[in-house]
Amino acid sequence: MSRKHYVFTSESVSEGHPDKVCDRISDAVLDAFLSEEPEARVACETFATTNRVVIGGEVGLSDQDKLRDYMGRIEDIARACIRDIGYEQDKFHWKTCEITNLLHEQSAHIAQGVNAAEDKDEGAGDQGIMFGFATNETPDLMPAPIQYSHAILRRLAEARKSGAAPQLGPDAKSQLSVRYEDGKPVEITSLVLSTQHLDESMTSADVQDLVEPYIREVLPEGWLTAATEWHVNPTGKFVIGGPDGDAGLTGRKIIVDTYGGAAPHGGGAFSGKDPTKVDRSAAYAARYLAKNVVAAGLADRCTIQLSYAIGVAKPLSIYADTHGTGNVDEAAIERAVAQAMNLTPRGIRLHLGLNKPIFQRTAAYGHFGRAPEADGGFSWERTDLVDAIKSAL
Repeated sequence: MSRKHYVFTSESVSEGHPDKVCDRISDAVLDAFLSEEPEARVACETFATTNRVVIGGEVGLSDQDKLRDYMGRIEDIARACIRDIGYEQDKFHWKTCEITNLLHEQSAHIAQGVNAAEDKDEGAGDQGIMFGFATNETPDLMPAPIQYSHAILRRLAEARKSGAAPQLGPDAKSQLSVRYEDGKPVEITSLVLSTQHLDESMTSADVQDLVEPYIREVLPEGWLTAATEWHVNPTGKFVIGGPDGDAGLTGRKIIVDTYGGAAPHGGGAFSGKDPTKVDRSAAYAARYLAKNVVAAGLADRCTIQLSYAIGVAKPLSIYADTHGTGNVDEAAIERAVAQAMNLTPRGIRLHLGLNKPIFQRTAAYGHFGRAPEADGGFSWERTDLVDAIKSAL
């Protein structure tokens, strides 16, 4: 039986966090190649430190001349990302940091069984397990601690970029401890925020005075109480941020990217990987299925696990867990989701429309719990599979 009364904590990091700078660059490279060719192959990793960004991995297009042209654009792509994030520090500036491009060419047909004929099911590019999760405790069917940790940092970034809060820098971390009663979030027991600030004279109290109105805007009414513990910039000044303060690497924030620790994680990172890679696409599919199960009213909470083997098209297993909140048998849910959606790698990409340049926007503030967008972004957040799942039961 699920616990009903407890405190659970999740953290988020901003788009200016060193690891998120790297995720952003890797996904921007991916989007650039997908803009040219929907079947582009990309496995891009980024490393950032003081005054330096290093980009490596493999990329492939069917047209080798276009591939060489795009390889020449990598530095400009990286600088555009850093500029949009807002880094203009002496030791990490979008104009002056050194960018090294170590990406190398990969044949678009190097992975046997991946580029299958149009009428065949391609195999997965690797083995692995992927998890999706949904819960009805928030409107977006996400765990409250991670969803509102993201919301705080996203709102502060908006204020910074609009000029309303120019004292703030790009680098920040948030953390919320949420108290649950009868399985529902009711109160924030503690709030932690560490945010870079450009005015060296600002104290922790000054920073709290600046950010508190924005924080209150995005949190549910009544969740902040007189008993809530605030820890804003608890170590004091935070002037030097980003890769100058701490090195960054693609794929190091997998719990921030998903469910804040409220659900299992298969271990594979998302950013910089094209959608033929099930680490990414099947994790999106698992979230899509879990969200539709909850949206259909079949459970208050749902975890879906998918597993794959290299070169094998169909998932080896589908597992559902409703954590004691389900209205139907979990084995029936497993059969229903398999019937409602083609879970081969190609089936996932077609159903969710993943062969598009829609990934750079996922690199900060979570891959899940975002509104579906008109161009296909966050398609895995749709709840359009509800009827199909119900019909398959």
